[in-house]
Amino acid sequence: MLYYKQYIHNDSNEWVTFIHGAGGSSSIWFKQIKDFKKHFNVLLIDLRGHGKSQEMFERYFTNEYNFENISIDVLDVLDHLKIKQSHFVGISLGTILMRTICELAPERVKSLVMGGAVTRLNVRSKFLVGLGNATKKVVPYMWLYRFFAWIIMPRKRNQESRILFANQAKKLCQKEFIRWFQLTYKLNPLLNYFNENDTRLPTLYLMGDEDYMFLPQVMKLVETHSSSLLQVVPNCGHVCNVEQPEFFNNSAIQFIAENS
Repeated sequence: MLYYKQYIHNDSNEWVTFIHGAGGSSSIWFKQIKDFKKHFNVLLIDLRGHGKSQEMFERYFTNEYNFENISIDVLDVLDHLKIKQSHFVGISLGTILMRTICELAPERVKSLVMGGAVTRLNVRSKFLVGLGNATKKVVPYMWLYRFFAWIIMPRKRNQESRILFANQAKKLCQKEFIRWFQLTYKLNPLLNYFNENDTRLPTLYLMGDEDYMFLPQVMKLVETHSSSLLQVVPNCGHVCNVEQPEFFNNSAIQFIAENS
């Protein structure tokens, strides 16, 4: 089973499950834990091959790497803890897993907070994915990871996010990086399906105003998905939970409370 950590609230019955992105771990939520555990039960999870879940890879994760199986890993933790329903908060690639969970078990989801959401690939991101897949077996993965982080988060104010994710990515091995990067082959058809099908579950998108790779696509999506709201985080890039934690926490907590 995936590594997890929980914080139990004395009074609340509401659960909030945090899903990190590729190359990260549950430690990226360090600016959220203090505020969220004041209001809700909190569940932090390290995805397969990441953080403390990396240690149990060979013993447990023998099935194919795809978005469905990785999402089932998360549901297995909820089953183990007997959590029938949860709100989900995710960042970057973690938002795709949350959206997959909505397809697999919509009854388990109360609301979604999508930070730095990936909803469609633009020309630049498609080029990066193609470049990564062409070179992933010959170029050291940390070179690729740092390059991608710089392209997605190029500004000086994004430096903390770049350093944080680079430090987390160092804990991966080349083979693990390749396993996760191969998921990008399946991104386009999956994202097209998600764009065409509204979950009709309460969804808040929190996107940095400088997240030029993904913000325009989210702006288009919320025009057609009636259950979705968008809040643009000022002076912020892709990893808005790190760069503007106060804005992120206040918006997310209020949204979850309204949908509890």
